[in-house]
Amino acid sequence: MEPFDPTKPNIARVWDYWLGGKDNFAADRELAEKMLAVHPPTAQMARENRRFLGRAVSYVASRGIRQFIDVGAGLPTAVNTHDIARSVDPDVRVAYVDNDPIVISHARSLLAKSPGVIAEPGDMRDPARILADPGLTDLIDLAGPVCVILSGVLHFAQATAARDVAAAFARAVVPGSYLIISVGSGNPSEGANFTSEYTAARVYIHSLEDIQSFFEGLDLVPPGVGPVRLWTGDTPTPDQKAPTATFLAGVARKP
Repeated sequence: MEPFDPTKPNIARVWDYWLGGKDNFAADRELAEKMLAVHPPTAQMARENRRFLGRAVSYVASRGIRQFIDVGAGLPTAVNTHDIARSVDPDVRVAYVDNDPIVISHARSLLAKSPGVIAEPGDMRDPARILADPGLTDLIDLAGPVCVILSGVLHFAQATAARDVAAAFARAVVPGSYLIISVGSGNPSEGANFTSEYTAARVYIHSLEDIQSFFEGLDLVPPGVGPVRLWTGDTPTPDQKAPTATFLAGVARKP
């Protein structure tokens, strides 16, 4: 793992800034503001994605899922996966996974007084290693249903690699489990401007068809894959026009 360097922008800290958090440094804020100059809706997109995650986690928890694995979770924010899920059932167990050692260290300090919630190192590109981690398997029983969350991370991989990541998690979990996915998307011209300026990591713009393929073999919850602001889960979608640049997302159950 890379050593801590506050002068180098970090994905999780840039995201934290867009969400209104305080766990970021000057280099992160500089890049975050630069991206807002290039693409003003970025912070709003991040907040809409966070609100989608809240609705999706609540939906899955209300269907009886009591175990969550949040992959590429980033820094803890005001409302986290475990806060949302535990509003349904206080006994929900949550494993946060991230490949950034600073994120893991910070998360562990914040979660020290939260039994049943852990933060473990892991890279989404190696699902098997994540699911074999002793810390994770001590908490999460993979013989029972689980929800895997890939929120705002698969656009850091090419479409084929992203599809492989989603498929590996889908194969590993038992029937009755869920997958929550959200991916940044937009038209090619907007995407080219964003990806050329975003230096914290390489970003790939995936099509709607690509993102739908990440759920192959799973049963999508209505309304299927679409803009995060319109995802309501088994209820009619509001008649709203989505922006050209947004997060596309879906929730699916393994049959």
